[in-house]
Amino acid sequence: MWIYIIMAATFIFLGLAVHVFKWYFLIAGYNTMPKERKANVDTAGLGRAMGIYSYANGAVYLLGGILHSLGIEWSMAPAVIFTMVSSLVLVIRIQKYDRNIYNDRSRGWRRGRREGLVGIVITVLSLIFVLVLMVISMRPTRVGILDEGLKIYGMYGDTYTWEEIEEAKTLEELPTIKRRTNGASVGPHLKGNFTTEEMGPVRLHVKKGNLPYIYIKTDKRVIIFNLDDSQEALKVIEEIQAQIQ
Repeated sequence: MWIYIIMAATFIFLGLAVHVFKWYFLIAGYNTMPKERKANVDTAGLGRAMGIYSYANGAVYLLGGILHSLGIEWSMAPAVIFTMVSSLVLVIRIQKYDRNIYNDRSRGWRRGRREGLVGIVITVLSLIFVLVLMVISMRPTRVGILDEGLKIYGMYGDTYTWEEIEEAKTLEELPTIKRRTNGASVGPHLKGNFTTEEMGPVRLHVKKGNLPYIYIKTDKRVIIFNLDDSQEALKVIEEIQAQIQ
């Protein structure tokens, strides 16, 4: 819930700062321009566009927080996708406020257009990268029972030898998560390192709601994962327990 509130407050603050208070130094790119190039930028139009973008995203994250509080776990994914799409639209639209691009000299115009297009390409590639990470983090957890140990595939996956596994059991509920230290949290999908109230640091590979959760304790860390198929999960925990006895 707090992540939605923080994101909403951040976007709304940025919108007010740029649009209302005219803090244009917060705009990346504009703040590093030489003075003569800043003079050719329509700051009022740019600030208005940034404001609309920020208010819209703030409203989306606020709505996401409300949906999350009502138990709708998928509310983060649409919010992130909206931010990516609106960011792309913003980068394209704000080109018209930079008169350095549309000057009278053809050579300067072409150079300015190239600079603008490079910025757009970088933004698009960044958004695609984030989207790919989201998709990867939402893939079901896959595990393998190997001769040497348990292998968890995918992001934050690893191989845990039978010798280092000290305990293996099933859980009916997850420990209370305090914060994400290094990982991904997209709706019900949790992958990576988290800090919990009951167990301290844990590594999660779970989709919340899919029971049972499988708890593994090694000499280095605690790992909790689950599978889409509950019957397969029960077979996996039986094999793990047979190996470590």
